[in-house]
Amino acid sequence: MKVLNLQCAYQHSFEGWFGSEDDFQAQLARGLIECPLCADKGIQKLPSAPRLNLGGHLTQDAPEKSIHEARSAEAALAPPDNAAARSMEAVMGMPAGANPAAQAAFLKALRHVVAQTEDVGDRFAHEARRMHYGEVEARSIRGQTSPREAVELLEEGIEVMPLLLPPAVKETLQ
Repeated sequence: MKVLNLQCAYQHSFEGWFGSEDDFQAQLARGLIECPLCADKGIQKLPSAPRLNLGGHLTQDAPEKSIHEARSAEAALAPPDNAAARSMEAVMGMPAGANPAAQAAFLKALRHVVAQTEDVGDRFAHEARRMHYGEVEARSIRGQTSPREAVELLEEGIEVMPLLLPPAVKETLQ
């Protein structure tokens, strides 16, 4: 079993387990691998090593070269600053390239929202209005509506908030 550190174009990091390097490459070529957070299929394999001894084994002859190599490797792993990552940050409210703990906390919060709200689907605007005008009892709902309907709801004094739910929130990850 081969465990690989993977990353999507939006710098979300995750693990993938494969039978071999060939299995990984075949699944990648067929578009079967996607980010569990945003469903992006632009996946790349990150460099990984079970253990790095960057400072403990410096020789007296070439300490500067080893330190330079370590800094170069560190710079290569830094997430790139790109427009796609910034747009994902704006939509999801989570910084691109956030560390795994931040990603997990973000997913946990979204799962809590999903568990505590009723999905009314495309009837969202209609149900929100019914609650606002006292036709039905108020409750926490989520669903889909057009941007125009969302603006109209806000103009009527009905508080709404856009929320992008990534695929990882909708199903159990394995």
